[in-house]
Amino acid sequence: MKRILVTGGAGFIGSAVCRHLIGKGGYHVVNVDKLTYSGNPESLRDVAGSPDYRFYQADICDQPAMLDIMRREKIDKVMHLAAESHVDRSIDGPAIFVETNVGGTFRLLEAALAHWRDLDEAGRSAFRFHHISTDEVFGDLPFDEGVFTEDTPYAPSSPYSASKAASDHFVRAWHETYGLPVVLSNCSNNYGPYHFPEKLIPLVILNALEGRRLPVYGKGANVRDWLFVDDHARALELVMTQGEVGASYNIGGRAERTNLEVVETICDILDRKQSLPDGASRRSLIEFVQDRPGHDRRYAIDPAKIERELGWASEETFDTGLERTIDWYLANDWWWRPIREQKYGGDRLGTAA
Repeated sequence: MKRILVTGGAGFIGSAVCRHLIGKGGYHVVNVDKLTYSGNPESLRDVAGSPDYRFYQADICDQPAMLDIMRREKIDKVMHLAAESHVDRSIDGPAIFVETNVGGTFRLLEAALAHWRDLDEAGRSAFRFHHISTDEVFGDLPFDEGVFTEDTPYAPSSPYSASKAASDHFVRAWHETYGLPVVLSNCSNNYGPYHFPEKLIPLVILNALEGRRLPVYGKGANVRDWLFVDDHARALELVMTQGEVGASYNIGGRAERTNLEVVETICDILDRKQSLPDGASRRSLIEFVQDRPGHDRRYAIDPAKIERELGWASEETFDTGLERTIDWYLANDWWWRPIREQKYGGDRLGTAA
């Protein structure tokens, strides 16, 4: 049984990874999460009672604690997802992004290196440090051409993407300098169940459901490639177990949409499933707001390498994935309503990606 340390496992993607690995079997999953504002143990309710799951509330910046957990749990693979990830928050307060995404990754690498060096030859050969990153490290693309590949030069635009780019470089350096066996992946925008309600898709779903305003940056022309979170979790398992040491893999859904198209599609699906009391179209709730600084125009991932080398392909189209996501939010207000009420106190302007 593989013993996997997942950092940030109470977050959106991290919890999906934990649920996927436990559900598949053959893994003992150790979840380390600081439980900041976006970490939610309720996202792991379905696996919390499994004998193959263990949770530690701890900070990746605490290097001795990370090393102790790796040794105590006999970890043979690390999936590093813990990060500050909200672009708007990084603009308002970049320091925590540097501390967590750069400093935390450095300290986790140091702990992993010490743990790896203590393993026997077979353990060192099997060990992997999988660093999960974002397509935002590549900057942006013109609206009408180009895609991000694994060879695209880094050109981050925000404090968030700059901190993730730096962490990617540290991971590669620990492989080149110290021989730590690493793999990396960069993904496009994720969506799906258990997504924290400050991000575009859950924010729009919940605001539209309640008849609140739907804030969209600029004119909503910015383009993102969307990836259903369960498809991403499957891809991450493949990269961790079958990826080439030292290599990186781009993971995308081949589902480019403008932000406005995303918002309008959500409105139309909700109107079909649960109309507003006055019968008005939810598109009437859309409100264009001032664009944010350094707003990247377009992201587009080319996932050809992971499709070709590891046999991965997304199972959800954007339409089927979005329908599943909306159905989940309609059926699971036990999860999102306390977050909305405690964190926001009602209406809030969130990211339009």
